[in-house]
Amino acid sequence: MKKTSAFEKMVMQKNKSKGSHEDQKKQQCNRLLVSINVLGSVGPIRFVVNEKDTVSAIIETALKSYAREGRLPLLGFDPTDFLLYNACFDALNPLEAIGFYGVRNFVLYKKQVCSSKAEPNTELISQKSHGGSGWKAWYYQSYSIY
Repeated sequence: MKKTSAFEKMVMQKNKSKGSHEDQKKQQCNRLLVSINVLGSVGPIRFVVNEKDTVSAIIETALKSYAREGRLPLLGFDPTDFLLYNACFDALNPLEAIGFYGVRNFVLYKKQVCSSKAEPNTELISQKSHGGSGWKAWYYQSYSIY
């Protein structure tokens, strides 16, 4: 039986730990740098995500980063109010993994919510009664004192 020296034991120990470290790296999923443009904001939000993170988790992270940076317009914090689109303007499934789509550039839109059919009609009637419709009528009414 051959005796191993302390140096040989140390080398063997190092090789064992190196192999287990490489196995851990293989088990970890890939990371992606994503860029998310928010409609109406100055520039994109960029952050690193895991390939297996869901789209809804990415939306939530984007909203938190957006608020932390103090960007305008204010968006809110509910990820269910938003849709994430890829470059081809396809809405992404919130339950899918972000790595499934193979892209890294996205656009974040707030969902349009209409509470009832009666409200838009009353809004149109009130706009027409003021001599116009849309933002132009509001603009001219607001600045008609000049």
